[in-house]
Amino acid sequence: MFSLVRSHVFVQLAVLATGFLQVQAFDNSRSDNLAIYYGQNSYGATHSTSSGQNSLASYCSDDTVNAIPIAFLSDFFSTGGLPALDVSSTCSVSANGAFSGTALPNCQSMADDIKTCQANGKIITLSLGGATGSTSFSSDSQAQQFADTIWNLFLGGTSDTRPFGTAVLDGLDLDIESGTSDHYAAFVNRIRSNASGSSKKYYLTAAPQCVYPDAHVGTVLDAVAFDAVYVQYNNYCGLQNYDNSNAWNYDTWDNWAKNTAVNKDVKIYIGAPASSTAAGSGYVDAATLGKIAQETRSKYDSFGGIMLWDMSQAYANNRFDQQIKNAISTGSSAKRSVDNSTAEALT
Repeated sequence: MFSLVRSHVFVQLAVLATGFLQVQAFDNSRSDNLAIYYGQNSYGATHSTSSGQNSLASYCSDDTVNAIPIAFLSDFFSTGGLPALDVSSTCSVSANGAFSGTALPNCQSMADDIKTCQANGKIITLSLGGATGSTSFSSDSQAQQFADTIWNLFLGGTSDTRPFGTAVLDGLDLDIESGTSDHYAAFVNRIRSNASGSSKKYYLTAAPQCVYPDAHVGTVLDAVAFDAVYVQYNNYCGLQNYDNSNAWNYDTWDNWAKNTAVNKDVKIYIGAPASSTAAGSGYVDAATLGKIAQETRSKYDSFGGIMLWDMSQAYANNRFDQQIKNAISTGSSAKRSVDNSTAEALT
């Protein structure tokens, strides 16, 4: 009798353990994911202090955040023909030094943090662009060559100048806020080609303005498959105008997802400032954003969750991130898939 009870308990514990592992793993198909940008110490920049941004791993100790784009790789062709990267107070050329003949900081001290976050079920991606980025291509050939460079520096390739050392990031985010997306399809397709056959899942996201179509990434959004789109709702169509049907346009983005997007399972996130000082407009309190998220999810199955700018602002604003996660998790009927994969992951 005891052995039967013990066996039954063991089986139950094994099932619980399996369920726990599934809960910890990133699942792009869910509707309650939270993505938060890290790297630019927005709180420190807006409050004239170097404090505000902690180590990456410190934000991965609980289940609040699911995806963390590291911002930014802002210049595609800098010193030595390689890109430039700056992670503010966490890692920069001035503080950490650069690989010889490049503007790439030696951020290998972040490798363990990245791996820790990944082990805790987060995806860590690299965001390209930003508000001041130099991010254009002159030809498909140049875009393809740059894709190979990014693959070797940050993803599944090899290089002597990998800023994050042995850490392999989980994908890329396109936050292109200047120029056009000419030749970006060639860039994305080369990344996908490099990733094909890999046992690791790679994800592709973009962060357009809510104005549709986006002036800078609209073309590439229509041309290649994305896993998620973090729509920045801090323009005239922003969160402050949620009750104005002539301004709020999530239905437009939902229509794009269902009828225009290459990946018809692409998830649309509502992108929001994490505090009143995180952006010039678009901030609403946690209760209001939570209500908007719940109402949007109830109407649109394209809804994937919330994106926040940025981690430092969220933590300084009474753990805004945690408040939002609690709100979007309430009443969520999303179930994690068994293999944690998506049809349009970069494999």
